[in-house]
Amino acid sequence: MTDNRPHDSQHSPHNKPQHKPRPMIDLLVSILIPSVILMKLSGEENLGASQALMLALAFPLGWGLFELIRYRKFNFIALLGMVSVFLTGGIGLMKLDPQWLAIKEAAVPGAIGLAVLVSTRTRFPLIRTILYNKNVLNVDLIHDRLAERGLVDIFEERLLKATYFLAGTFFFSAIMNYIVAKWIVVSPAGTQAFNEELGRMTLVSYPMIAIPSMIMMVLILVYLWKTIHGLTGLKMEEIMVQAGGKS
Repeated sequence: MTDNRPHDSQHSPHNKPQHKPRPMIDLLVSILIPSVILMKLSGEENLGASQALMLALAFPLGWGLFELIRYRKFNFIALLGMVSVFLTGGIGLMKLDPQWLAIKEAAVPGAIGLAVLVSTRTRFPLIRTILYNKNVLNVDLIHDRLAERGLVDIFEERLLKATYFLAGTFFFSAIMNYIVAKWIVVSPAGTQAFNEELGRMTLVSYPMIAIPSMIMMVLILVYLWKTIHGLTGLKMEEIMVQAGGKS
């Protein structure tokens, strides 16, 4: 008998790398390294303002492209992140008014928030991509239990409420991004001072914006978990895909 397993394994799902969150690497590559480059290497005696800006932006851009290519999965938010990096580079290299940086900083999360709201009118609401998805929750089991109990419509109403909460987190980020950018970045683009302020803004935005936004995301997840548990009777270990999903 011929063994076809080696050929079948080429198409096995295990050959496709599974994305695993790596917050420490994300923090290092997207925030810490770029900030240090901008604040320490922007002087003419080092790289100069333009070269330091390009090098600093290369890290988050390269990391985003690496993940996109490696995991071969389109991610709307990751795409917006890369667009944001390009816009920051364009503002610095073209020496535009710093006001545009503040507008850009607000526009990216604002666009995501609007997309979340608009998606509620489509067949593919973004909350199912960001939070209520098979990588986080055991969606199939949850849906089957809801259908058995005739509670699908009630759950959809509460999922819509969670969607509004989710959009609110992005609008919060947009407002805070604008305030922080206006507060810190005041020097003309293309200068050493601009780069140093951009680096400080990147560092400050993490504790002031990213952490509160992550806390809000966690609270929305808790709301979803409590809703699912109340409607289905499933235990938390059954709801979480790590324990409840198929092996």
